[in-house]
Amino acid sequence: MYIFAPKNISSTMLPMRLYTAGIADFERIRQDGRIYIDKTDLIYKLSHESQFVFLSRPRRFGKSLLCSTLKYYFQGRKDLFEGLAIAELEKDWKQHPVLHFDISLCKNQYDVDGIISELNRQLSVYEQKFRRIDTEDSPGKRFAGLIRRAHEQTGLKVAVILDEYDAPLLDYLHQPDKLTKVRRIMQEFYQVVKACDADEQFVFITGITKFSQLSIFSTLNNLRNISMDPAYSALCGITKSELLTVFDQDIQMLADEYGCPKETMLDMLKLNYDGYHFCDHSEDIFNPFSLMNVFVSKRLNYYWFASGTPTFLFEEMKRFNTNLLELEQLQVPSSQFDVPTEGMTSALPLLYQSGYLTIKGYDFNRNLYTLDFPNAEVKVGFMDNFLSRMMGITNGNPQGFAGMFYGALLEHDIEQAMKLMQAFFASIPYLDFGEKELDDIAKYEAYYEVLTYVVFSIFNWRTFTQVKVARGRTDVVVFMRDAVYVMELKMRGTAQEALEQINSKDYAIPYQAEGKPVVKIGIAFSQETKTVSDWMVVNG
Repeated sequence: MYIFAPKNISSTMLPMRLYTAGIADFERIRQDGRIYIDKTDLIYKLSHESQFVFLSRPRRFGKSLLCSTLKYYFQGRKDLFEGLAIAELEKDWKQHPVLHFDISLCKNQYDVDGIISELNRQLSVYEQKFRRIDTEDSPGKRFAGLIRRAHEQTGLKVAVILDEYDAPLLDYLHQPDKLTKVRRIMQEFYQVVKACDADEQFVFITGITKFSQLSIFSTLNNLRNISMDPAYSALCGITKSELLTVFDQDIQMLADEYGCPKETMLDMLKLNYDGYHFCDHSEDIFNPFSLMNVFVSKRLNYYWFASGTPTFLFEEMKRFNTNLLELEQLQVPSSQFDVPTEGMTSALPLLYQSGYLTIKGYDFNRNLYTLDFPNAEVKVGFMDNFLSRMMGITNGNPQGFAGMFYGALLEHDIEQAMKLMQAFFASIPYLDFGEKELDDIAKYEAYYEVLTYVVFSIFNWRTFTQVKVARGRTDVVVFMRDAVYVMELKMRGTAQEALEQINSKDYAIPYQAEGKPVVKIGIAFSQETKTVSDWMVVNG
C-alpha cells in the first residue's frame, strides 16, 4: 500500500508488550497480562440501566471481546477484573448462568440444515449442564428450555449474549428464497429472548447491520439500541485519549522504527486508522483491529480492509446503482442510513453500518448528518477493491498499474502517468452495469469520470468531480501534496479543446491560492477503443 516505509529497522530488544490482536477472550487477555483498554465502567452502567440491549458496530471492532467481557462479568469472575474500574463499582459479584452464542459460526453454511446444525451444536454445550427435554425438537425450543432450566437450577436469572446475530442473514442477502428460510429459523431462535424475559437478567445482542424488529425480533419491543447513543459511543474501539495514555510508549517505539518524530507518527496513525464517529457528539474512534496489528507488526498497513472482502456490500451498491462520486461529504438525515436492512432504498445503510462511511458532522438546525470515509485505510481499500471489481479481478488488486502510476506522479512525470492510464483503461471491459447502458456520450464521460476518480483516490489524494466554479463545472480536481491537477475530460472532442475549456472558463484560477503548482490536463477519450486517445498538459 502507499504508506511510507520504515527507515530504521531496529535490532535491539524492545520491552515486551502483549497485544490483543486477534484475541477476543477476556479471560486469556487478563491471564496473559495483555494490554486491555478498560471499558468496564461502561459495562457496569449498561448492565444496570437496561435489560435488553442491541449494539451495531463494523466487523473487527471489538464486539466479540465486549461480549466475552460481559460473559465473565455475569459469571462473577471477580478475579479477572482486579484493577479495573468495575472492581470499585460492583459490590455484589453474583454468579449468573450465562448463555453465550457466537452466531458468526453459522456463516458460510451450505444450506439451512447447516445453520440448524451449528445452532444445535452450541446449544448442546449448555445442555450438558442444564439438560434437554426430548420434546424440544427445534433450536428455538431448546433455547427456551435452557433459559428456564438454568434459572431454576441456579436460582439466578440468566445472561444471554448473542454475538453477530446477523451473520447468517447477510450470507443470503441476495438470495431471497433462502433468506426467507434463514430468517424463519433465526426468528424462531431469537424470539425466545422475549418469551423468557422473566428468567433473564440481561440480554446483549451485537451485529453489523440492523435487521428490523418486525422480521427478527418481532416480540422484543423493549430492545434498547445503543448504536448511536453518545453515552456508549466509545464502548468499542479506541479513543484518542486511550491511545495517548495506554499506547504512548508504543507510538514512540513505532516512531523509532520509522525514524520519524513521535508527533509525525501520531499524525500517520490518525490519518490511516482514526475518524470513526457513531453519533453526533462522538469523540474520534480509532479502529482497534488495525491499531493492534500495527503495534504487533511495527508496520503501517491496511489491516482492516484486508481482513475481509465485503462482497454483499458491492452487490448492494450494484443493485441500487450507487453513485460512487456522491459518497464523500454526503449530507443526509439519519432516516436514510440508520434504517433496517429490509427497508433499504439505497446501499447507504450498509455502507454506514458496516463501517465504510461514518459520521463526520451534524447540522442541528437542519438535522442533517455528514457522512464520509472514516480514514485513509478505508477509503484506499474501498477504491482499490472497487477498481479490482471493475477489472474483473477477484483474487487480488491491480497493484502493478497502481505502483507504476503512483511512482510516475511522484516524479511529476505526467506523460508517463498518462501512458499508464491509457493502457490501464484499455484493459477494463466495462462497468458492472453493462455496455448497453453506455449508449450516449454523457454516460461514457461519466464512466471515465468515475474511473479517474477511483484511480486517484486509491492513493488517498483528495479527488473531486464536477466541481462548481464561477463559469461552469470542472470535471476532476486532484489535490496532491505538492500540486493541484485540474482536469477536463472529452469523449467527443480533442485534448486541445478540453484544455481550451479549462482556460476559457477559468477552471484553474480558484486553486492558484493553494501555494502549489496548478497543472492543467486536457484528456480525450475514444468511444471505440474505450481508453485515453490523447492528452495535453500545461503547468501553471
